[in-house]
Amino acid sequence: MFDATRRDIFKACLAGAVASPLALLTSAQAASPQTTSSPAPCVPYKPQWGRGIEGQRKADLGNGTYLNPIIAGDRPDPTILKDGNDYYMTFSSFNTYPGIVLWHSTDLVNWAPIGAALTRNIGTVWALDICKHGDRYYIYIPALTDGKPWSTYVIWADNINGPWSDPIDLKIEGCIDPGHMVGEDGKRYLFVNGIRKIRLSDDGLATDGELQAAYSPWRYPDHWIVENFAPEGPKLFKRGDWFYLVTAVGGTAGPVTGHMVIAARSRSIHGPWEHCPHNPLVRSLSEAEPWWSRGHATVIEGPSVDGKSGDWWMVYHGYENGFRTLGRQALLEPIEWTDDGWFHAKGGDLSQPIAKPRHGKTSASGAALSDDFSRNKFGTQWAFHNPGANELARVGYGKKVLELAAAGNSPVDSSPLTCGVVDRAYQVEVSLQLEGDAEAGLLLFYNHKAFVGMGFAAEAIKSFQYAEEQSWARIPLKTRSLRMRITNDHQVITYEYSQDAGRTWVRHPTRMEVSGLNHNVFGGFLSLRVGIYCAGSGKVQLRDFQYRALSETKTA
Repeated sequence: MFDATRRDIFKACLAGAVASPLALLTSAQAASPQTTSSPAPCVPYKPQWGRGIEGQRKADLGNGTYLNPIIAGDRPDPTILKDGNDYYMTFSSFNTYPGIVLWHSTDLVNWAPIGAALTRNIGTVWALDICKHGDRYYIYIPALTDGKPWSTYVIWADNINGPWSDPIDLKIEGCIDPGHMVGEDGKRYLFVNGIRKIRLSDDGLATDGELQAAYSPWRYPDHWIVENFAPEGPKLFKRGDWFYLVTAVGGTAGPVTGHMVIAARSRSIHGPWEHCPHNPLVRSLSEAEPWWSRGHATVIEGPSVDGKSGDWWMVYHGYENGFRTLGRQALLEPIEWTDDGWFHAKGGDLSQPIAKPRHGKTSASGAALSDDFSRNKFGTQWAFHNPGANELARVGYGKKVLELAAAGNSPVDSSPLTCGVVDRAYQVEVSLQLEGDAEAGLLLFYNHKAFVGMGFAAEAIKSFQYAEEQSWARIPLKTRSLRMRITNDHQVITYEYSQDAGRTWVRHPTRMEVSGLNHNVFGGFLSLRVGIYCAGSGKVQLRDFQYRALSETKTA
């Protein structure tokens, strides 16, 4: 697969983006207008989430309120569709295949996965757009294929549950972040980073024109602390006689005060576009806030019933304070319309519960991460990191067992099997049985330059820190079968192993702190995931993977 960092790719494809000089903020007043949402909380952030499957944190508090995130874990660049009484949301899936997992809700707070829409590997998938036109569903996908420039693809389905079509290359090169909209002329358009637009054919499966400039985004004061200008993520909707264009600027990572949400409106899809007087609508103002680098928003109407209109909401992503390792998580904030036809965010302090959308019917929430390997959960749970074209050929299923063939010589050059996590403190364990001349182990894995964990071969347990084996720390042990356990207690890692299927445990003598294993250090826009590797020759049999969330009170 393409081996350049996504940070380099990002910089290369920012059409019209100009990096802003960085200077110290003199005050919160200088940093942003008072209309910006979510001021820094005045008390320490002590969240009290609901608890769902496996003790996973849950947004719905059961009393008519919710606490962000609405979907925990790595859910970057949310795109959301309202379809009658149902909502569907998906996220950037990068190199995960099957990819583009769709999530379903009826109340905007409780979400559950329903399946993956993309099965053919077209490369690295970034921020996409899901929409419905007529009776057909579409997903517009920017992807970087090995040896080719960025291009935009489309897949479609007549049923949201699939089957989805094979990807069609629209040949819109050098662009990311498509956003679909139908103009007052009845024609279909895609807006992309920049902010530029291109007309589509009536069936939405080809282009029908040239890429052209569409909007010159509002610019923040030059002294604000941001990553770069980076106008991206255009999302459009229509309300009354106005088209609204919601855009992200300021860079998606870097300083916590960088990423932000801005808006513009026009009576025509072709402009001219008028800047919202409340810009920026959303922006983190300091590291004291519970959510950092907030941006990349979609505006959506809430549930309606008996002809009554719903309230309005904004879905976007952000990093959790002190937990960049979890990636960018999905956040929900209410918005309010003003008499002049503009809107502003009104979530206030996102460390506090917020009233749920009116009229919403509670739907299923979350998904179990424990896996007895009795069925294939690739795409919805498991994925290879940076997979080769035939990576899935390494996988076989038996009776409650997953067999993973060896590849490479160590975790450094072997694509591990990975699973995303959703909690700030959790414990995972799995049983491993070696076959042939293989080694295998349990990791916390960001990328091949950033991982920690344990492995074992026939003669010893191996220790991995700083993305390499610490040979001095090998533990002599003759075995071909172990149960391994990793406890992540608020980014302090403890390893254990068991020779009797988990009845008794031995603690590994080394612990790790892993808060630095994140995008701002290693690039890639990823998250720290559970990883299982198998290297050498032969294979490993995996049984009884268990996940459970731990208390939000950090242990000493």
